Amino acid sequence: MPRLIELQAFPSLYGFQLLLLGCMRKAYPAIPRNWTSSFGGIKDPDYLALLRRTIVGDTNPENVILLEIEPEKQKTRIDFAATETLLGIRSVCLTKLKKRGRQLFYDRDGCEARVDRIYNRVIFDELIRRPDLDLNFRFQDDLDVIWVGHPNWYFRISKHSLPFLKTAHTSPAFFTDEFPTDEKIDNYVLKPLYSFAGLGVDMEPRREKVFSLEKPHEWILQKKVEYASFVPTPDGSRSKAEIRMMFVWPENGEPVLVNNLVRMSQGKMMGVDFNKDKTWVGSSIALHET
Repeated sequence: MPRLIELQAFPSLYGFQLLLLGCMRKAYPAIPRNWTSSFGGIKDPDYLALLRRTIVGDTNPENVILLEIEPEKQKTRIDFAATETLLGIRSVCLTKLKKRGRQLFYDRDGCEARVDRIYNRVIFDELIRRPDLDLNFRFQDDLDVIWVGHPNWYFRISKHSLPFLKTAHTSPAFFTDEFPTDEKIDNYVLKPLYSFAGLGVDMEPRREKVFSLEKPHEWILQKKVEYASFVPTPDGSRSKAEIRMMFVWPENGEPVLVNNLVRMSQGKMMGVDFNKDKTWVGSSIALHET
């Protein structure tokens, strides 16, 4: 039975996944044309049009930026390059923005360009760990910009939502200060609400640690899920996998399921930081027959 173990209102590799599928088709022409990674019958041109309508809208791409912390150093920079190729928007470090009044500006090929829309890729727990960054604005400022993925979404639609979801397809989760006394902590994983990429996750929490948390309502205990090792690899070992269902939420519309991203692992957790000495792990894409 499929299980929902994560919820994240934050952009994923929307640009790269489209290019990845094209590369796979070119490398493996035997893939049937009726196998796709998308949903709802959406074709590549429609997918790209929806992405452009959501991120760029009616704005000149020169006035739309992908905002990140030192984008050239991020592990997801390949997606930033793909996004610029597909949509014509630049990746800009948040330290490079200038603020005048309620408006933001950035340098584009030696000329100052106003920022009207921000495709936000800043991860806030990373921002908190970078007190060295010199910013000319604050995310709390009243700015004359449109956020594509408002910063508040990162906090509201996240692990914070999981304890409120009670279905057969969600892994039970509780805020640590609301953990039932009749449940065994050994069966649960301890997770900070707003961490990213597995940071701070404790796979084997102890009651002493849980009860000593200074802010227990900022942590959850989520029931463990046993990942199946089912993907055969040339190395002999089998990889585990999870699938990320990728939605786009256009203005004045409802969330639309458009694509997927598969994460494979041979370690205790998903993510490249937990599989550095492994092969046949990392990001991929799943195809299904239409």
